[in-house]
Amino acid sequence: MRNVETRQMTTEPEAIEYMLTAARMDERRNRAEVMAARLDILAEKIAIHSLSREQAAEMVRDEAMNIMHQAQELH
Repeated sequence: MRNVETRQMTTEPEAIEYMLTAARMDERRNRAEVMAARLDILAEKIAIHSLSREQAAEMVRDEAMNIMHQAQELH
């Protein structure tokens, strides 16, 4: 059995708002990094396989659909 110390904290509404804003900004940064990595992978595939404009556009559309499906799963 662990010793658990419980403390009551009183926080100002401004402090809570600041923490929420910081968490949101961190999440946005993380999502931006993931998106940048996905775009980099797409660009690399297009370059390696010397895809035509039509093929590249189709690959981007497919990735957009994947992102949309992932977003819908989160709701």
